[in-house]
Amino acid sequence: MIQIQETAIIAAAEKGMDEFLKVFTDAYLEALGGDITTENMDLLNGYQHTLLAYRFFSEEVNEGGFVQLIQNGYGGYIFNNPTAKSLKLMGAKGISKILYKAKEIYDAHREELERDTTEEEFTAMYVDFEQFDDLEEKFFYIEEEETTIIAQYVDEHLEDFAEIIK
Repeated sequence: MIQIQETAIIAAAEKGMDEFLKVFTDAYLEALGGDITTENMDLLNGYQHTLLAYRFFSEEVNEGGFVQLIQNGYGGYIFNNPTAKSLKLMGAKGISKILYKAKEIYDAHREELERDTTEEEFTAMYVDFEQFDDLEEKFFYIEEEETTIIAQYVDEHLEDFAEIIK
């Protein structure tokens, strides 16, 4: 189990919910050697994978949308795992719905979305996949509230996300 100092969690929580969640996902990434691979996936449990997937999802969509998320290699990790279902069970129902709808688009166009592209082709994908635009807008609208819900869930179930060292 990933270990995190209680003092680090408290300090991060005082800075806000994003920092609180980041303490966990930073520890996961450190344990994974900086990135998730098929060789190190078993170092994390399902709760930890869900939280890490949410971090990747949030960062990528905020920076460049679903197209960037998929082009940067996170499509399979987020859409081919029970991320949406797990987030729903944590109470983040809005994000779960967005992920289910995005998965439909991803599944229908996976090969095209994941292919290697030039910068020009990558940019053109934003026009080709405008159907992601509404989902991104919905995410931006609910992100803060849903992140708070996730953070509250983590806080109420700390033992599922890390071993807390006093």
